[in-house]
Amino acid sequence: MGDHYQRTDEELIEDFLGGDTGAFRLLVERYHDTLLRFLFRMTGERSTAEDVFQDTFLQVHQSIDSFDPTRRFKPWLFTIAANKARDALRKQNRRAAVSLSARPRDSEGGSLIDLFQIDLPGPELRLEQEELGELVQRAVDAMPPRLREILLLAYFQRMSYQQIAEAIEIPLGTVKSRLHAAVAAFAKRWQEQVQDRKHRFGEKGASGGEP
Repeated sequence: MGDHYQRTDEELIEDFLGGDTGAFRLLVERYHDTLLRFLFRMTGERSTAEDVFQDTFLQVHQSIDSFDPTRRFKPWLFTIAANKARDALRKQNRRAAVSLSARPRDSEGGSLIDLFQIDLPGPELRLEQEELGELVQRAVDAMPPRLREILLLAYFQRMSYQQIAEAIEIPLGTVKSRLHAAVAAFAKRWQEQVQDRKHRFGEKGASGGEP
């Protein structure tokens, strides 16, 4: 079984098409955690994410004959997943409530602050990691859904511009301009969160600080 996990996604697909039914199950297992995290961030609900996950792999199974083996599987998979997640949100007639606090502890995503190299609050705030994550969450939640989506694809899924363009079906130039706007929007929201925290910290210090 060990060598099965060393096969590439594309090799697993070829083996499945060749009659190895277990190869498809290996694909599902391989992307279970990563794809669920992505869908959870897009939809904001675990039950919705799980439903979309099932629908995504059902679509993959039904369309696998049309997969081009000269291309990579992951962008194709995330294209289907992103489209189905947006469809689910349209049906619910609401926006995606993306929350970074929903990120599992073992997530490979890392911190948006690290990724954007935005200045952290000064030592006077003495922020714990949990408080820092809360500020990041609020900054991201305040962004428009289409900008949050492109951040998730670029900085958590590490997709290239071309892969993002395919995943959310927009021109390459639009990906670049929208990602630039997303970073700017995050920076603005982040600064607002930090300034608000400093203001509240200053008031607390002035009214009830120790001598």
